[in-house]
Order: sequence, then structure tokens, then C-alpha cells
Amino acid sequence: MSRTSLLNSPLLLGFDEIERVLDRVTKGAGDGYPPYNIERIAEDGNDGEMLRITLAVAGFTQDQLDVAVEDNQLTIRGKQDEENNRVYLHRGIAARQFQKSFVLADGIKVRSADLSNGLLSVELVRPEPERQIRKVEIRQSE
Repeated sequence: MSRTSLLNSPLLLGFDEIERVLDRVTKGAGDGYPPYNIERIAEDGNDGEMLRITLAVAGFTQDQLDVAVEDNQLTIRGKQDEENNRVYLHRGIAARQFQKSFVLADGIKVRSADLSNGLLSVELVRPEPERQIRKVEIRQSE
């Protein structure tokens, strides 16, 4: 079965990477745990656009969470260890691990991560790009 690309127009040059990013996003969709919000927050001076990802990670400590950026992909992992010394009469809160990935556009930087009241907030900044206009000289071929 051949795969048809949405970005195979001869007018779209160099967009192969976008296609790979779309593949990564669809593979990483996974389940909805933990629930999260993505919000645009007020701009902070000349830093550019600010974004915040907030994940509900109740029961996780700072040591059980990991936030990393690799190849424009923000990955947030959480791992809780089973406590074998407890005897539960009812267990409704499972100790489970998760991995949530977000593909970041070029230029977006992770500013900080903060854990408070069971919510992990990761702040991102997208600096305002400088608009560049470059004149391309036309040479005369002989």
C-alpha cells in the first residue's frame, strides 16, 4: 500500500521534516493520562509569546517526574514505585507511570518547570522572530 503525502506539492519545498513531525505526533497521541491544559499566558516584556502546559500529576513527587527536551520534542515522564508494605482494603488510586510528549516548533524554548499542589507547569517561550528580507543577486551567465 503506497502512502500519499499531504505535502507532496511541487510548490512546497523542504517540508519533509514537517511530515516526520506529524507522524511523531500521531504515534504519541496515546491515552489521556495524565490530563493536561495548554494555555497562552500574558506576554512578559520583549520575550515573545508565552505558553504553559499544566499536567495533573497528583501523587507524584518532584523526584518521580522528569522533563526533557530532545530534537524539538518535550517529553514529560512520571514513574511511581509500588509500595509493597501497604495492605489496601480498596485501591482506587493506582501507582502508574506515564509519558507525555509534545512536539515543539522551531524556536520554542522551555523556560521553567514547577510542581505545586499536584500540578506540574512547564512554561515555554516563543521569541518573536526577526523578519529578514534578503536580496538575491541575479548573475549573468555567459
